Amino acid sequence: MESRLKIELKKYFGFDSFKGNQEAIINNLLQGKDSFVLMPTGGGKSLCYQLPSLMMEGTGIVISPLIALMKNQVDAMRSFCDTDGVAHFINSSLNKAAIDLVKHDIQSGATKLLYVAPESLIKEEYIEFLRSIKISFYAVDEAHCISEWGHDFRPEYRRIRPMINKIGNAPLIALTATATPKVQHDIQKNLGMLDAHVFKSSFNRPNLYYEVRPKTEHIDKDIIKYIKRNEGKAGIIYCLSRKNVEKLAKVLQANGINAVAYHAGMDTATRTKNQDDFLMERITVIVATIAFGMGIDKPDVRFVIHYDMPKSLEGFYQETGRAGRDGGEGNCLTFYTIKDLKKLEKFMQGKPVAEQEIGRQLLHETAVYAESSVCRRKSLLYYFGEKYTKANCGNCDNCLHPAKEVEAKDQLILALKCIMELKEHFKSDYIVNVLVGVKSSEITEHLHDQSVFFGAGKETSAAFWKAVIRQAMYADYLTKDVEHYGLIKLLPAAYEFIKSPKSFMIVENRNYDEIIQEEALDHSASTAIDPVLFSMLKDLRRDLSKQLDVPPYVIFQDPSLEAMATMYPVTLDEMQNIPGVGAGKAKRYGTKFCELIKIHCDENEIDRPEDLRVRTVANKSKMKVAIIHSIDRKVSLDDIAVSKGISFDELLDEIEAIVYSGTKLNLDYYIDEIMDEDHMYDIYDYFSESETDHLDDALYELGDDFTEDEVRLIRVKFFSEMAN
Repeated sequence: MESRLKIELKKYFGFDSFKGNQEAIINNLLQGKDSFVLMPTGGGKSLCYQLPSLMMEGTGIVISPLIALMKNQVDAMRSFCDTDGVAHFINSSLNKAAIDLVKHDIQSGATKLLYVAPESLIKEEYIEFLRSIKISFYAVDEAHCISEWGHDFRPEYRRIRPMINKIGNAPLIALTATATPKVQHDIQKNLGMLDAHVFKSSFNRPNLYYEVRPKTEHIDKDIIKYIKRNEGKAGIIYCLSRKNVEKLAKVLQANGINAVAYHAGMDTATRTKNQDDFLMERITVIVATIAFGMGIDKPDVRFVIHYDMPKSLEGFYQETGRAGRDGGEGNCLTFYTIKDLKKLEKFMQGKPVAEQEIGRQLLHETAVYAESSVCRRKSLLYYFGEKYTKANCGNCDNCLHPAKEVEAKDQLILALKCIMELKEHFKSDYIVNVLVGVKSSEITEHLHDQSVFFGAGKETSAAFWKAVIRQAMYADYLTKDVEHYGLIKLLPAAYEFIKSPKSFMIVENRNYDEIIQEEALDHSASTAIDPVLFSMLKDLRRDLSKQLDVPPYVIFQDPSLEAMATMYPVTLDEMQNIPGVGAGKAKRYGTKFCELIKIHCDENEIDRPEDLRVRTVANKSKMKVAIIHSIDRKVSLDDIAVSKGISFDELLDEIEAIVYSGTKLNLDYYIDEIMDEDHMYDIYDYFSESETDHLDDALYELGDDFTEDEVRLIRVKFFSEMAN
């Protein structure tokens, strides 16, 4: 059997040997047994059912989630064989004539693999047809879509087993690149294959370099600099929203980078063209939502950048896994801010409670990964149930720039005893709150504010306690019971540690709030490469603010002045390339600033460097125009948000961008309806007297009587009236 398999492998695919578990998986399928395959991206999952299909009688049915993925796989299969009929797909993109051709090829015995979407599989006409043919096996690709705990949950996937029972039994192989032990069990249970042979490959991709950077307002500039340092290398940039995809792609194009956008909202022809251009190396960078990449076999992607932190570590792992599939260089760069995850958590409101709980746990694990100073590889593999024993992987930011280790023996003893006292019934955040003495309603309800452990660790920060608990998991003192919403449980070694304590060295978590402040200061220093000009611009702004009787930030904010001191705009057109300066603001205030910059450049013989200029893109989106028209007609902001399919937060983002760029908007009709006059005046007075318009500062100064939405609305009103 082995020699025959290698002969067939060489004949069809041109390889002399199998990778990893491929041979054992194929043998198991040929023997008619069920298989569960957990194999990282690039490990060769497709071959595990492609080769058996050519060797077995009948047609193999591959259930796949995406049309683009099906087409890619069918094209690949046809390239290995003499006839196009060897592989087909059936989905909503085919007309009746095309479907008739597919059925003819299957009935004639020419088709060895048929790809179907789960939505097609449940249609009665297809069930009847499939019952009439010989099926060699069923393959469920991207099987994590079955699980509610998976990052790409598809409800239709949970109906696969009943459909197979209707059509007729055959060996079943389920394949996925990302599954925690919880997700794996969920998949096997739902597919009725708990007795299947499990083939689990290591999740470790040694060639991938992992790095997390704080996400600041300079992210676009950081990405442009990174891509230009990696000129000519293929890369994927993932954003969570279509809006960010479109915006970033335009900014990259404006700065001479060969980039295109890709998301599910684009028309099929454009999306297909952009994907093909990337595969054929006509473009080097693709900016995409997670709609891009499933099954895309481009081996030489050299970097994957996450503009936004993904919703789960499964999604993160799968997306970063598209880098370096040929075993070569693969850099995985992620920009992180806790605000992104809080925004994602807000979007869950209104969903079923169980779904919200799952979503929150997945987000929590993502935050833990980003904020930890432990080896990225160790924490990522731990999440997938795999132990990484090396102290230093040598290929992640935390290992190349290790944080200082500190002794935490006493803290671990305290944490373990506290968990025992709480009877192992609570999650890590709750345990930390008890230790540092946070008197939440939940803690008082359970009377744990009266526990001897309440506040026992208040001399140590919450971030430190989180690091102790997480690293105690890596050391096998604690475990997380995923089945019961992530409750923290003691392992046998914990009881031994309490009896006989020993050294327990840990590294503290990163404090991203501090890092972001430091980064902002660093950027200010480096961005304002001309400190003399920067100082002169601030003086001019202060003089104008006195003359016009408005706070300085109303004229131009500091980041705009920093950009002017870098890019040296000397015309109003160039001024509009400065972040935060739209046509209206440039026309109103720009002339004096341009004149000052021009004089400074002439007097100091300054060559305005093109390569330092990060060009922004004039935003002419239809949405902004529609929002302006709706506000002119006094449509409720809530109704505008609903009609545009965006959240209220996102609508406020759009309104702020419109006003900050110099367009006047009158929101009085909406503000008068939702706010007391006294409330409105208090906030308005704050901005009139404040030296800054920073939201966090305003919320802190104004106190709990005002909501974030109220403060943002009055800030918009103030800006519109005073600056525009």
